[in-house]
Parts: sequence; C-alpha cells; structure tokens
Amino acid sequence: MKKLSYILPILLALACKPAKHPSAVQISLVNNGQSVQFKGLDYAVMQDIGRDTTKNVWQNLVPVYRMPADTDLKNYQPVQPGRYQLKDSVVVFTPDTPFVKGQTYFVRNYRLGEGSMLIDYIKGRSQPGKVHFIDLIFKQ
Repeated sequence: MKKLSYILPILLALACKPAKHPSAVQISLVNNGQSVQFKGLDYAVMQDIGRDTTKNVWQNLVPVYRMPADTDLKNYQPVQPGRYQLKDSVVVFTPDTPFVKGQTYFVRNYRLGEGSMLIDYIKGRSQPGKVHFIDLIFKQ
C-alpha cells in the first residue's frame, strides 16, 4: 500500500504534463524551384481555410518571407506576395516574383492553440497574447 502512495502522484504528474510535438510541417521546393509546398498541416484546418474566400487567408497560417541579411530583423519583413493553392493535403505557394537563386527564405508556421493550456501559463511556458510559431528555412 505504501508503494501505491508513491506511484499514484508520479502517474498523475506524468499524465498532466502536455506532450510536446515536433514540427510535423515539411516544406520543399517544387515546379523547378518556382513554388514551395507545405505538407503536414492539420487536414481539418486546411479544408476550412480552403473553403474561405478571403484573399490572403493562407498568409495567416503559413506566410512566406525573404530572410534579411541581419536575421535579428526577420520579424519586421513584409510577407512575400503570391498565390496559395490547396491540392489534396498539400498547400503550394507560388510567389508573384520568382524566388531568387541563392536567397534564403523562411515560412512562419503558426502553431494555433499551442501553449494555451492553463498549466503552460502557470509554469511560465507561455504568456497571454504570445503566439507560438516555428520558422522553417529554405533556400532557392
């Protein structure tokens, strides 16, 4: 019985800990480097956004940016204009002006809902108003 009193709190602590998941989103250049495709986005979210008629709705989920020479300034870059297409479970972005050979770009993948549990605020892993994202870097 004494062992059970030690095991139960440990099991409860482990069960309450939110699982950290790695970025499942994969990016790759397609169409001879003229476009970039995104795989691994949440299928339900993609289908909802695919039905949305708002012009720039995809830029809210996976915007593409040009990497500046000073990477400290990457949060201040304008979004790369272009066209997003949903093809089955893949999103393809084609920029208005072609990607420049040798130039580095990045995709900011917003992790909507991540870090919004009460335990994240209590343990200091998140603050109110903070948006979680992962920058995925690619080079033409």
